[in-house]
Amino acid sequence: MSKDPVAEKSGFLCMYMSNHPDTLVSYVRYWGKVKEQVATAKLVSIDTKGMNLAYQPKGSAAATSKDVRVEFDPPLAGYEEVKPRLMEMKAVAEEQLGMVKAPQVTSFVVHPHMFPVLASVLFLVYSTFAPSMKHTKYARVFALGNAVLSYLPPWMTRASWAFAVVVHGTESVYVAKLCRRHRTGLVVGLQYLLSTLAVGYPTILSLRKQIQEARIASILKGQ
Repeated sequence: MSKDPVAEKSGFLCMYMSNHPDTLVSYVRYWGKVKEQVATAKLVSIDTKGMNLAYQPKGSAAATSKDVRVEFDPPLAGYEEVKPRLMEMKAVAEEQLGMVKAPQVTSFVVHPHMFPVLASVLFLVYSTFAPSMKHTKYARVFALGNAVLSYLPPWMTRASWAFAVVVHGTESVYVAKLCRRHRTGLVVGLQYLLSTLAVGYPTILSLRKQIQEARIASILKGQ
């Protein structure tokens, strides 16, 4: 059975992280989901699947210590992933806890997955509003739409629209919050919002990638 490459260097990593007590506290509070106030924290052990931390609640006796396990999602592939993952987790925790400002996103970037979803949405619109063969406005251009509708139960089109409206509408609320947190500005924010209403999840992927890149740039600038 192969050894865990991160666990093998757990002692060194624990010693190194002891120089960053504020970071360890943020791990405990945010990733460990500890609601009580934390006075101090230390890294006890770490492996590819997660890390074990011990913390002292604020106002408790010096000898009082509690343990918390933070799982890595996804697990680390190797030792080389430890530093970037811990740095990213630190940035996310500090943003969510209000310790630092969230990185700013200043541009709209198209994600490749947007195109097939947009094509599907446009085809749904085309099929829905295609006049039937009996309609006076029928044209051959609508033949494909009529052919598709003839093979589907009548409720399928309505269900597809309901699904798109509910899911994309919910996703747009989430995107609006991200845009506000990351100070996209009105124009870029509207681009992300309208894109989410149209194609949904691929827009979230694009925005998350932008946030991650801005976060990494902010971390590297602070090094």
